Amino acid sequence: MFAGLNAPRYHAGAMSRPVARPLHRLLEAADARRQAIVVPGVTEASYGEVQEQASRISAWIVGSGVGPGDVVAMVMGNTLEFVEVFFGITAIGATAAPLNPGYRYEEFKSYLQDNKAAMAVLEPGSKSAIDACQALGLPHLIARSSDDGNLVGPIARDIASDLVDDVDLPALFLHTSGTTSKPKGVPLTHANLSISADNVVETYHLTSDDVALCVMPLFHVHGLVGILLSTMASGGTMLLPPRFSAATFWEDATAHGATWYSAVPTIHQILLAKGSDVPPPKGTFRFVRSCSAALPPALLYAVEEMFGTTVVEAYGMTEAAHQMASNSLLPGERRAGTVGEGKGVDVALLDETGAIMSLGGPAEVVIRGPNVMRGYRDNPRANADAFVHGWFRTGDQGVIDEDGYLTITGRLKEIINRGGEKISPVEVDAVLAAHPAVSEAVCFGVPDEKYGQEVHGAVVLNVAVEVSELQQYVRERLASFKVPKTIYILTELPKTATGKLQRAHVARMFLER
Repeated sequence: MFAGLNAPRYHAGAMSRPVARPLHRLLEAADARRQAIVVPGVTEASYGEVQEQASRISAWIVGSGVGPGDVVAMVMGNTLEFVEVFFGITAIGATAAPLNPGYRYEEFKSYLQDNKAAMAVLEPGSKSAIDACQALGLPHLIARSSDDGNLVGPIARDIASDLVDDVDLPALFLHTSGTTSKPKGVPLTHANLSISADNVVETYHLTSDDVALCVMPLFHVHGLVGILLSTMASGGTMLLPPRFSAATFWEDATAHGATWYSAVPTIHQILLAKGSDVPPPKGTFRFVRSCSAALPPALLYAVEEMFGTTVVEAYGMTEAAHQMASNSLLPGERRAGTVGEGKGVDVALLDETGAIMSLGGPAEVVIRGPNVMRGYRDNPRANADAFVHGWFRTGDQGVIDEDGYLTITGRLKEIINRGGEKISPVEVDAVLAAHPAVSEAVCFGVPDEKYGQEVHGAVVLNVAVEVSELQQYVRERLASFKVPKTIYILTELPKTATGKLQRAHVARMFLER
């Protein structure tokens, strides 16, 4: 055990420390003739073409009076235009603030005000976003390609002098998911983002020969950094369907030679169910990555068997510009049930006395590294709570073994305390999800007069099964105090826009009954 910054030992994995770069340099480093983005059945663009369109956007933004440090909101789906606008905004030192196109009018107003946006770029048909911009008097551009394929007119000026190389400027502004508290604003710099992207590249040995199939929304850090920016940093190609569709997934993957994809467990589960009807071609992918939510080992093994490839689980969060830890591909080791080792990121544990531990647990997971944000915007109280001894507190509880592999045991606020016994809901989730009749499971604590809290659960079933059978299944695999007292059967579980299960929301559903 040790305290403070002078830690003699930590687990960061065997990786080199990447050099920070402004994001537009990612595009410039690639072969301009190589395919950067392919929208299956719609369009495609080379690195050179993405750069040219980004330059047009940059010129338009500068001409509108936006400069370094200004925030430009984006309301766009997974399109080529999103990519071009994002790089156009960040190239001149402005900050891109992507928003979920599915928000309603009041949500757009709230987020645009919180972002302190100077202008917005919207996709056609974004009526609620347009109305919100008009109500706020916010200038906005509709990103609609003209007959010549350009979003804006000819470049009226040379923007070379406007390109910004200051890697400490914020390039991206996102909000935390807000699953356990009010969403907090997270500014991420060019350094945070480019280093995180390079960490992903090195973790999975990505090269210009790799083709990523993007099934995550680009307004989320998983899709934006874990897939888009890492692909651009490797000089590879990204397939960008407008939305995830299990019906066209394998057709797109095989037609365009996809070598990997990254997704939340929910999407893996959907593809697995689809594959039960029409078995997918095995060995299509070099690897499959899972992140943003716990991956039950049973699901991992099922996907590996059906897809005929290695599945690796990673650990990421918005405040770390996505990836913090990951399991390794060969010649490294993949350990189901863990999120692997720190990858270019120092990972440790914070015990109840405030000391930093390099292994052991369960205790709070803390991280530090050049990809980690410097602080939430305009939120000194949250910052005071979030940082200790130079480490960022993730709010997750975990265990680190002798080899540096991290196992996440749950969110600290979600750990169930049943009569003094601390129960990880993630552990019970995994056991329930392993039952052949269960496709999804989530467990949570509810108030109890006798024990303080009791374990309850909710499941989505593949086939009918008695609740008593599910409880017995858990009882045979876990201590009796971990067995859910009540299990609710639902047709679907509530999720965020990125497919992450909302444990706290499920708990509230039944507490309010």
